[in-house]
Order: sequence, then C-alpha cells, then structure tokens
Amino acid sequence: MADLNLLKSYLRIDGSEDDIVLALLLDAAKEYLRNAGVQEPSGDEDSKLYDLAVMLRVHRERARDEKEVERIEKSLTSIILQLKTGI
Repeated sequence: MADLNLLKSYLRIDGSEDDIVLALLLDAAKEYLRNAGVQEPSGDEDSKLYDLAVMLRVHRERARDEKEVERIEKSLTSIILQLKTGI
C-alpha cells in the first residue's frame, strides 16, 4: 500500500520538511482514485499498480513542465482503466 516513505523514494525526496504536504497529497491522490471508481486495496491485498497510480497522481500535482504533465496524465488514465476493469 502506498505510504509516505515509498512516495518520497519515488519522488527522490530526502528529509522530512515536506512530510505534511506530501501526506496531504498522498491522501488526496487516494481520494482522487476513489472518486474515479478505483477502490483502495483492502488490508491483506497488495496492488503495485494502485501504488503506482497514487504516486503518479502526486507526481502530476508537483510537475511543472506541460509535456511531463501530459505523459503522467496518459499513464495515470491507462492505469485507472486497468484498475477499474481488472484487465
């Protein structure tokens, strides 16, 4: 399950000065996926694809380059469709 340490590793962030903001973005990404019809895996389930979707959503919020945002958005949309359909 996506957590703060995994997210910080993915974003290559050291230190803890941004932890409060990152935790907010992490929770918001999970809510975004719920609103898109993707349920968070239950306690004993583990979905690497779900974790990646959460991290991509946070990355998208932090991205500054328009082309980077486009690439992230395409990947995120594809993953959301896979998670919703189970394909």
